[in-house]
Amino acid sequence: MAVILCLETTTTNCSVAISVNGEVVALIEDNNKQYSHAEKLHVFIEEALLKSGINKSELEAVAISKGPGSYTGLRIGVSAAKGLCFALDIPLISIATLESLAYQISEKEGLIIPMLDARRMEVYSAVFNLDKEQIRATEAEILNETSFAEYLEKGKVFFLGDGAEKFKGICFYKNAVFLDDKFPSASQMASLVEIKYKKNDIEDVAYFEPYYLKDFVTG
Repeated sequence: MAVILCLETTTTNCSVAISVNGEVVALIEDNNKQYSHAEKLHVFIEEALLKSGINKSELEAVAISKGPGSYTGLRIGVSAAKGLCFALDIPLISIATLESLAYQISEKEGLIIPMLDARRMEVYSAVFNLDKEQIRATEAEILNETSFAEYLEKGKVFFLGDGAEKFKGICFYKNAVFLDDKFPSASQMASLVEIKYKKNDIEDVAYFEPYYLKDFVTG
């Protein structure tokens, strides 16, 4: 039985889940626009453990959403994950944030473009098919009216994440579908983490660093 603590801190949503065999048994999260991760993350971890009835000593791994995203949020999440891994002598697993976000969509046609805010008109984004296979690399890009035209001209495209709101105001393609109020959540990490755990696809705790994608921006 794989008991894994999942941490998501890349955006304003501070999210903690306990996963057992790929299923979420406890979820504590709060999407506070003030980035309260430093104050809430460890409290949420304790609340999630209490809610699940699982003792910290029973954890078999810690999973972290590795980015891209807020520099500050990433540092807080990774520091907490590393500390727990060292203290409990358990492995660290990382999950790409945009891939996890893409799993919030279950449609039958089209493409998925999760977007995270990178300030001003810039976003972090990637492109996935409906099988959640990444078909375009993760990029930091400045949005304009013709962004993603090569996909939008061919069929339906679903946009989600806190960066999608920026594009919604300048995108006039009929094939664009915007899903509001979708943020990365630890709840979507469970199935991905279970697969990595079974493959022993783990990180070097001492040397692991978040995936910033671009230079430091406070957030």
